[in-house]
Amino acid sequence: MVKYCDLFWSFFKIGTFTIGGGYAMLPLMQREVVDRHGWMDETSFLDNVALAQAMPGVFAVNMAVLTGQRLRGWRGATAAVVGNILMPIVFILLLAMFFRAFRDNPVVERIFLGLRPCVVALIAAPVFNLARKMKLGWRDVWIPVVCSLLIWLIGMNPIIVVLAAALLGLIFSKK
Repeated sequence: MVKYCDLFWSFFKIGTFTIGGGYAMLPLMQREVVDRHGWMDETSFLDNVALAQAMPGVFAVNMAVLTGQRLRGWRGATAAVVGNILMPIVFILLLAMFFRAFRDNPVVERIFLGLRPCVVALIAAPVFNLARKMKLGWRDVWIPVVCSLLIWLIGMNPIIVVLAAALLGLIFSKK
């Protein structure tokens, strides 16, 4: 049986050592939950990813809730969430305390500019890995590309794009 402290510690490491938000956490989450501890198989993990994306709120917290709840109920969900958000909250508080003193520092600006491509790579890598594991082909890739272009180039409201995509998925799945 999974212990609460193991859930807390695993998600504490994930929250502490990931830069870039929820999607950047996916490889570390998969390594901890699926590979290292064997708490769930890859299919269950991908099911959690799909559910976490569909739920409102922060993706990383949604993943912690779903994983903790699946393994140990609501107490497990609480342990995973607290572990996941503890260090980011501490880091954000420290950053907020000292940000004014360093915000105009050219070295700090360059550090943040250097982190941007890393964050993009950290987000892109799990997306490509998930697509490969879900056996998505190029035929399936056009949907997120078109949605991204509608939002980015045309400035379409993301909510309209999501609702339209859901409606089209519903229509085409009926055939």
